[in-house]
Amino acid sequence: MVADGLKNRQHYGVTIDKEVLLKFRELADKTRIPQSKLMDEAIEDLLKKYSDKGEGR
Repeated sequence: MVADGLKNRQHYGVTIDKEVLLKFRELADKTRIPQSKLMDEAIEDLLKKYSDKGEGR
C-alpha cells in the first residue's frame, strides 16, 4: 500500500503567481471542481498544445 494513500496520483510542489492562484482557487470554488482535477486538465491541455506544435517552439 502507498504510504500517503494515493494510488494513481503524486504530490508535486510548484510556485505560482499570486493573482493566478487566486483566480484558480476562485474557479475551483465557482465550479465546485477540485483544484487537482482542474490542474490535471490544464496540464493535459498544455501537453496537447505543445505536442501539436512539435518539440520546439
